[in-house]
Amino acid sequence: MNQAKLFFSLTLLVLLLIFGAWLVFFFQWSAPMPRVAAPAAAGAGTGTAAAPAPAPLEPVFNPPALEDAPEKIRPMVLLGYKIMTETKKYAPGYVGNDMACTNCHFDGGRSKDTISLVGVAAKYPLYRARREYTADLALRTQGCFERSMNGKAPAPDSQIMQSLLVYYQWISKGIPIYSTPPWAILAHHLENAHKPDAAAGKKVFADVCSRCHGEDGLGTPIAPPLWGDGAYNDGAGMNRIRTFAVFAWRFMPKTDPTLTQEQALDVAAYAHEQPRPKFVATHPNKIERVIPLPGEAQQ
Repeated sequence: MNQAKLFFSLTLLVLLLIFGAWLVFFFQWSAPMPRVAAPAAAGAGTGTAAAPAPAPLEPVFNPPALEDAPEKIRPMVLLGYKIMTETKKYAPGYVGNDMACTNCHFDGGRSKDTISLVGVAAKYPLYRARREYTADLALRTQGCFERSMNGKAPAPDSQIMQSLLVYYQWISKGIPIYSTPPWAILAHHLENAHKPDAAAGKKVFADVCSRCHGEDGLGTPIAPPLWGDGAYNDGAGMNRIRTFAVFAWRFMPKTDPTLTQEQALDVAAYAHEQPRPKFVATHPNKIERVIPLPGEAQQ
């Protein structure tokens, strides 16, 4: 009898333990889950506005030293600089006048006080209205040889062109791609209602410009010709009054720009009237279009 009672008591105890464990499990998982508040938006409920997204970094004018170029490309960088500064000597077969790239791009384009080339490798490819197409730096440079140098266009795979492209890339180091550095902008024209007066420009040339460019405008050892056979041809950008005027106003006389906008417009008109070589293309002036661009109507 005692054994039966003991067995019954143990069985009842086991059943109670099992039932109690089941009750704990049931109430734990059937209770509603605590609600977790969603993260508040930045500044929400604090009385302050959300923090704005960080502004993109502004390009910084800090061209690297040519000698700091990586060893494998350093010879090309140095040759590119030589071509820029002594174009006729280092690219003799492609130059047809007495000018050099550095005449418009002082110190090979490494100066801020000029049409600077620092960052140009980040800016291109770029749409060129003259070609009605997007051009890369090789095409752009070919145009300079044909027009400003009154010469022939080097092939894209030539040593001259490749050295220039490597040079552009190196001096553009650190400039965000497709940015437009403020120092690289040359306005297309002056916001000035003054009508260019070539007669007044002749006096400006005699008083200011002739001391460097020569009384006849044909150049001296310290400055290039502005017209004549040794100058840029009539297809060059500088043959536009508006471009010449902006350049003269911003950068002339070199190292000490003092011309007023009116004087710059006048002397540009005077230079524009002078004789210069005719532009003759040495390669197709427009891109051969054989495949329509996406979204472009079929011809």
